[in-house]
Amino acid sequence: MTRDEWGSVKQRLLKTVGQNNYTTWIDPLALGQMQDGIATVQVPTTFFGNYVSQNFADLILHEMKAMDVTLSRLKFEVAGKTAKPATRKTDAITPPRTAAPKAPNAATSYTAPLEKRFSFDTFVVGKPNELAHAAARRVAEGGPVTFNPLFLYGGVGLGKTHLMHAIAQELSSRKPELNVLYLSAEQFMYRFVQALRDRKMMDFKEIFRTVDVLMVDDVQFIAGKDSTQEEFFHTFNALVDQNKQIIISADRAPQDIKDLEDRVKSRLQCGLVVDLHPTDYELRLGILQTKVDVHRASYPELAMDDGILEFLAHRISTNVRVLEGALTRLFAFASLVGRKIDMELTQDCLADVLRASERKISVEEIQRKVSDHYNIRLSDMIGPKRLRSYARPRQVAMYLCKHMTSRSLPEIGRRFGGRDHTTVMHGVKRIEELKVSDGQIAEDLELLRRALEA
Repeated sequence: MTRDEWGSVKQRLLKTVGQNNYTTWIDPLALGQMQDGIATVQVPTTFFGNYVSQNFADLILHEMKAMDVTLSRLKFEVAGKTAKPATRKTDAITPPRTAAPKAPNAATSYTAPLEKRFSFDTFVVGKPNELAHAAARRVAEGGPVTFNPLFLYGGVGLGKTHLMHAIAQELSSRKPELNVLYLSAEQFMYRFVQALRDRKMMDFKEIFRTVDVLMVDDVQFIAGKDSTQEEFFHTFNALVDQNKQIIISADRAPQDIKDLEDRVKSRLQCGLVVDLHPTDYELRLGILQTKVDVHRASYPELAMDDGILEFLAHRISTNVRVLEGALTRLFAFASLVGRKIDMELTQDCLADVLRASERKISVEEIQRKVSDHYNIRLSDMIGPKRLRSYARPRQVAMYLCKHMTSRSLPEIGRRFGGRDHTTVMHGVKRIEELKVSDGQIAEDLELLRRALEA
């Protein structure tokens, strides 16, 4: 086939595949030798050749046969591995590559730094995050891909990034031969834009589509970025087709991410989607107890009164980072002033944090939520009736008022039909007992707490 005939084949392909596909995948192709019904087509990289072979080979072969050329198949080779093809000069623009693709080394330079402290050993497991932890552990084993992608989501400071870093470090330790690429969605977008600007899209595609494990943190940041979403979509599909593991995190579920394309949402929901729930009191206390052991190693001389950790776990409920930061500040402050950590020092040192973390939930809001949850009228719950169907929800509401508002027991009693504070104390104590023995009460409390804190 002559140079002009090959040029005609390309022009017909342009009309068939469109300008974007032509510029990306067809224009860089060069025709090499033709022998025994086999046409050698030269490509810039191995990845490039594999992609063209899978997606455009039949179309190219059809157009070449239309030129009355006798062919049975195409053979794709990286430029430089065979004799120089007799074709147009511009085919030499892409430098020849005689070695295998250097995706692993290039991907290493793309990977974001990992925090050594974010390991599975330092992750405190509780009811709100146990499923996410178990799924992360399974993926970190590096075995056969069982769910793809693994999608972790939850609010700020609940442990998504901690688990992402832990997975990346565990995989690298267990299977160092794996090519693991971890970065934020913002970094993915930056690399994509940089590749477009520098006209290095082939390198970008080769790096991202030849990894063994792709991990993208905070994927909500690509919402509304049409070009980035399209490239992410194609990267996602290419890796899934190769049975490569993908792990994604976001601050909300895929279907709740505004301005994310439906096809991307659909792909993100096709694996295992796991919610990291807001921390409960027990988990926050466990996190504080773990961190105290670390701080005591640095400040062995400091003493701490009983009840301080419980106080912090109750008062700082929305963000684990704020909780850990408060404990760090408390130890540093106590060391500087040479005092033990008691309640007075805690409240003085953390006044601004405690003020910002004050629950804004009202008694009335709790009463409404509880009555709706148990499907009873608000007037019956706060009224004088002592039927169990009203008394138990009333006690649940009193318990939540004590733990989720700053109101005193007498104040709470007044809001419940003018009841005495001892009645409130009895109700709270009864729910604390039932929370341990009655799984339904424990579940009701957790659901109501989440609804009120949302």
